[in-house]
Amino acid sequence: MWTAGRRWNPGSPLSRRCCVLSSPDRRRRLYRGGFTLIELLVVISIIATLAAVVAPAVFRNVGDAKVSAAKSQIEIFAMALNSYRLNNDGYPSTDQGLEALRTIPSGGDAPRNWKGPYLSRIVPMDPWDRPYLYVSPGRENPTSFDLYSLGRDGKRGGEGEDADITSWGGPASQ
Repeated sequence: MWTAGRRWNPGSPLSRRCCVLSSPDRRRRLYRGGFTLIELLVVISIIATLAAVVAPAVFRNVGDAKVSAAKSQIEIFAMALNSYRLNNDGYPSTDQGLEALRTIPSGGDAPRNWKGPYLSRIVPMDPWDRPYLYVSPGRENPTSFDLYSLGRDGKRGGEGEDADITSWGGPASQ
C-alpha cells in the first residue's frame, strides 16, 4: 500500500483484503448469488405439476362458456324472430334465413310490414365459428322454426361440448 513516505507492503492485512482474493474467497463470491441446477429442476417440476393439475379445469370452463354463449345467442335470435313474426304474420323463410332480421328480404316473399332491424348487429357465427342453422317451418317445431348449433364437433348429436344446442331443448334431427 502506498502511503506518504512509505513503500507498498504486500504483506499488510489491508492490502490483502482490498487487492487480492484468495481462492476460497473467490469461489464463495462466484456462487453466492445464483441457484444450483438441482434447485432449478425442483422449481420447474413443481410448476409443471401445478400446470398439469390446473389446466384441465381451466379448459373445461372454456368449453362450458362456449356452450353458454351459444344458448344465449339462440335465445336472442328467438326473441328477434318472434318480434319479426308479430310484425309480419310469420317467420322468415329458410332461404331468407337469420339475415332477414337485419335487412329487409327482397323478392316474392318480402314482408309488407318489416319494421326492423330486429338485431342490432350482424348475425354472428356460433362459438365454434360455424353458422347457426335456421329452418322455417321447423322439423321439430312445424308451427314456428328450428334454430340450432351443432356444437364443438359440428355433427348432429353428441354429448357435453359436442352436443347440439337447440331452440327447442333437444338434439337436432337428421
